[in-house]
Amino acid sequence: MAWRSSGGSNEGLINNLVDNGLIKSERVKEAMLAVDRADYCPRSAYDDSPQLIGFSATISAPHMHASACESLLAFLGQNARVLDIGSGSGYLTHVLANLVPPDGVVIGVDHIQGLVDMATSNMGKSKSGHTLLESKRVQFIKADGRLGYKEGGPYDAIHVGAAAASLHQPLIDQLKCPGRMFIPVGSDRYSQHIWVIDKKEDGTVEKKRMFGVSYVPLTNAPNG
Repeated sequence: MAWRSSGGSNEGLINNLVDNGLIKSERVKEAMLAVDRADYCPRSAYDDSPQLIGFSATISAPHMHASACESLLAFLGQNARVLDIGSGSGYLTHVLANLVPPDGVVIGVDHIQGLVDMATSNMGKSKSGHTLLESKRVQFIKADGRLGYKEGGPYDAIHVGAAAASLHQPLIDQLKCPGRMFIPVGSDRYSQHIWVIDKKEDGTVEKKRMFGVSYVPLTNAPNG
């Protein structure tokens, strides 16, 4: 149903995602309605497809953002700490911040300074985004996402927005007990799957392979 979800406006896009069963909860619907994708996507902002944003990076399709939010929603409660790896344009970081109560924090990590700067600029376009940055409820950090960001953890929820070659152990280590990670894994774009990693209260880890996807790789910053 994803290919039918494009809209002529942000509201149209989100409503189509709801109608097609890709957004299931009211919380996710309201969080995505409150963030205009056009602030973060330079072209075809309301198409339900990934778009190039520069620096060899993309903004994921809205249906994938919706899927990630729905998966992580139960872990976005009081005092939640959230890590958004490969935060790119900053769009999903903003949506996740809308899902977290005012006492929570969302940290966006990217390995390219230009994307960190872009995300900060994009978020500052709206009053709500500016407030999130000013209050430090949202922070953008330059770091190697494969190693997570230990200084801000542990995390109730981790979202990874690029395909990891494997389930990197530092990310699992930085989950709270309980905590959940939503991560695409696969060494090439034809063998990638979303994995949901749950760390239980007793520290045991459950790994579930969900569905096939195609993401850019989680890798080093490009040269030059």
